[in-house]
Order: sequence, then C-alpha cells, then structure tokens
Amino acid sequence: MQLFPQIESQGHEQVVACYDKASGYKGIIAIHDTTLGPALGGTRFWNYASDDDAFFDVLRLSRGMTYKNAVAGLNLGGGKAVIIGDPATANRELMFRAHGRFVESLGGRYVTAEDVNTSPADMDYVHMETEYVAGLANKSGDPSPVTAHGVFRSIEASAKWRWGSPSLAGKTVIVQGIGHVGYYLCQELHAAGAKLVVSDIRADKVAQVVKEFGAKATTDQGVYAEKADIFAPCALGAIVNDETIPQLKVEIICGGSNNQLLDAQRHGEALAKRDILYAPDFVANAGGVINVYSELAGWTRERALRKADEIFDTVLGVFQIAKDQGIQTWEAADKLAERRLAAVGGLTRTWPQWPRKG
Repeated sequence: MQLFPQIESQGHEQVVACYDKASGYKGIIAIHDTTLGPALGGTRFWNYASDDDAFFDVLRLSRGMTYKNAVAGLNLGGGKAVIIGDPATANRELMFRAHGRFVESLGGRYVTAEDVNTSPADMDYVHMETEYVAGLANKSGDPSPVTAHGVFRSIEASAKWRWGSPSLAGKTVIVQGIGHVGYYLCQELHAAGAKLVVSDIRADKVAQVVKEFGAKATTDQGVYAEKADIFAPCALGAIVNDETIPQLKVEIICGGSNNQLLDAQRHGEALAKRDILYAPDFVANAGGVINVYSELAGWTRERALRKADEIFDTVLGVFQIAKDQGIQTWEAADKLAERRLAAVGGLTRTWPQWPRKG
C-alpha cells in the first residue's frame, strides 16, 4: 500500500504506528482533523488479516469521527485507534497500558475511548498511563445505551420522513448485530411496538433477544433477504455493497455500525435507484461520542440523552438538504459537517499568542 497517497487523499494530519515488545502490542493511531478540537475516537481491537487492512480501517474510521463530531455539534476533531491482535487475549492490562503510553506521547492531540472489543475496564488500564481517555467505568462508562438511543431517534426520524409519522408500532425492523448497541436498540424498538428480526454470529445473543423481545431469528447470510420495513446494521461496516443491495427488501437503512456503505458514491446511488432511504451512519450513531463528550464536559447522563435526542432533528435536516440540493443523503451529511468545519476553521485568530503564560 502507498501510505502517503492514502493519507493525503483522505486529509489526515497524522498517523502513528506503535509497537511494544514487552506486551506484544501493535497499534495504529490516526488523527484526521483537529480544526474543532482534540481528535476523539475509540480504540478498536481486531484480528486484522493484514496490516494494510488495519491501516485502511483506521483511516476510514478516523475520518468518519471528524464528520460525526462536527455534525453532532461537538468541539472535537476526529481520530481513531486500532490494536492488531486477538481480542480474546488475557494480557489486557499490559496491552492497554502500552496503548495508553502511546496516546500520552501525542500530548492531548488524541483522546481515546472504548470501541469494538474494548470496554470501560480496558480504558481504566489506559488511564493508568494517560489522562487523555474517556469512557471510564466510574465516569460516563458504557456509551452503548446513549448510542442506541440516538440510533432509535434516527429510525423514528427516517420513519417520519418516509411515512409521515415517527411511530414504529407494527413496523418490522431487522437488527443485524446484537452487541451492546444492538441489544439496547432492540429494547427501545420493542417498547415502541416494532416487530424484530435479528441476527448475530453469537447464538446466545440472538436467543436472549428472541426470549426477551419476541424477535424472529435469522441467519447471518439470510438477514439481507428478509422482508421488513427497516434494516438496522449494528455489526461491522461495509455491509451495504454489490452483493447485499440486490437482496434487500426494506425501505429504510438506519443503524449503529460505522461505514455501512462499502463505496459511498456507488452504493449510495444504488440505494437511491431502489428508493431505499439511507440515514448516514455517522449521524445516526453519534450518541456514543456524545456520551464520551459528556464525560469530558462534565455533563450528567440525562443531559447526554437529551443531546442524543437532537439527532432526530439532525437526521431530518440531512434529508431536507439532500432533497433541496438533489444529492444523496450521505453527501448531504458530509456537507453539513464540512459547513461547520469551514465556519470554525475560518474564525480569525487574535495575536499575539506568544509568549504563553502558565
């Protein structure tokens, strides 16, 4: 892979490859943009097939965080970290303490938090080595309930745009991935009167949701062909692609996973041709970063949930921009984010700013 062309094409400021011999830690930290503030984004622990795959993933994810934070109205830039290895390792303390030291070396340019296969307990290990970490167990903790609430409100907004009412009573929703976010989303959808169809690679998670919420179980491969009103991807990204789009029998896609479109331009157009309304993922799933920001800003959980409620209006705003400008919804979301980045980036600095005191 050509590293610098990749970094240049996506507009990244800094990408750091990290290695610690004692723990066997291998990680990549990507800082995309710090126009709005320090780069915030979680740490993902994944057994990537290759270093190129890890590099590609961290670039996509960190860029997505810039746009997510901007659209959510937070004073944060975008970053992300990936740890390469087996998430089932028992060597978590040394692994995450090593990660914390590399985060510390960036001097506050990057603030980390939990993500796929990492937890508040892991962030406590990171916190042993750096203050630049959020999502700690004794503070904001697990962001999944707030993330799920934001996705739920996004689904309601999508329903209002498509059918004229936010009510989900009687609507069938496919939830792919029953991790923390997927579970809490099922909980809210069930309470709203929706019918659930669920899939996950872990049979115990599916069985739990079937038992608690009366969901219908489907297979990992068969999930795309299920007939429903709404498809909510809450597993890994790139699942909306050339293979899956022809199978879809839904009117709305709105879920919690990142980078749902394998190729935004091509697959966004393919969805539009099939008249499937797509709620851009980094708008819908911004509740998680709102939860983390609430810790940094000293908000209560109730205030974080109220902020996540605002995603309803943001999603409707994205749909309106797309309609007014005749563009796809993912383009409208990008424009909304870029508008704020340009506005804040254009603020006039007052000089002198040197020497600094304190």
